[in-house]
Amino acid sequence: MEVITNSPEETEALGAALVERLEAGAVVAFTGDLGAGKTAFVRGMARGLGIPGRVTSPTFTIVNEYEGGRLPLFHFDMYRLGSEEELFDIGWEDYLRRGGICAVEWSEHIAGALEPETIRVELRRTGGDCGRSIAILGVEL
Repeated sequence: MEVITNSPEETEALGAALVERLEAGAVVAFTGDLGAGKTAFVRGMARGLGIPGRVTSPTFTIVNEYEGGRLPLFHFDMYRLGSEEELFDIGWEDYLRRGGICAVEWSEHIAGALEPETIRVELRRTGGDCGRSIAILGVEL
């Protein structure tokens, strides 16, 4: 499925709609250039889960944990990981077992570690500053 959004708010709304379809243990793998809207999409996921508070990119911390909603949300940024092995050093398997949703930005850095049932979200800029083409694979909205 491919959707065009024309503002960060529309991208967030798509994230909120997606998370309604997800259950504990789901992994959502994001790809897209810097500034493509990955964090905006995850902000929408948090909102859809009923998580209060501000959602920011975990670029320097690798993972941000958000709780207080229907399910916990674990927001990963794999940009700085040097290898898939480092993923396991940060406790990836523990996060998978905790019964939340894992949102993984820059997932191409750990592609070999992702299961086939992983939901894929590909974001691309379209015309203008705010336009995005968003392809969602692995779940129907």
